[in-house]
Amino acid sequence: MKIILYIHGKGGNAGEAAAFQKNCPGYIVRGVDYHGENPWEVAKELQEAYQRVRADADSVLLLANSIGAYYGMLALQGCPLEKALLISPVVDMEQLILDMMGWAGVTEKELETKGEIPTSFGKTLSWEYLSFVRAHPIHWDIPTEILYGGRDGMIRRESVEKFAKSHSARITVMEEGEHWFHTEEQLAFLDRWMERVIQSPGGFSPET
Repeated sequence: MKIILYIHGKGGNAGEAAAFQKNCPGYIVRGVDYHGENPWEVAKELQEAYQRVRADADSVLLLANSIGAYYGMLALQGCPLEKALLISPVVDMEQLILDMMGWAGVTEKELETKGEIPTSFGKTLSWEYLSFVRAHPIHWDIPTEILYGGRDGMIRRESVEKFAKSHSARITVMEEGEHWFHTEEQLAFLDRWMERVIQSPGGFSPET
């Protein structure tokens, strides 16, 4: 049995996995609900979920969205995965935190002194979180396919391109795509991408 372990982004849930099943013939897609707010908490939950899935599977493929990609890579680096499919992935968590600090006008010194600082855009910046990210770099050697939206306002394109280059990952860009693929056109593109990359070692080309 081949199983896809789906890890949702912030505000998502395991039920989203059902929408991907049609794109994955030959696989069973299983979503994971995690409840931790910090990476060290979520990583433990995902490691436990992986072990439960692995007990029933001949192989496991990772499918992850947004921050779920960061959590998935953090938790499962070193695990025998068939492949990883990452949608709008957070591949450089440190850079994202620094970007959010810039948006909020918060310096590292201020964050270190206060420990936590809430922001006007709903995120609470945490020195402990940033320190953990810096102390636990991700070492990723799994064959990886990335789908990125050219209009992603959260994840820097250069961060994704840098990750793809340094990890021999393949990146597909939908120039009209956003961080959240939600329009009919975007979802159709996502479906076609998944259908191609999950089966073909040659990857996906928007022109084909």
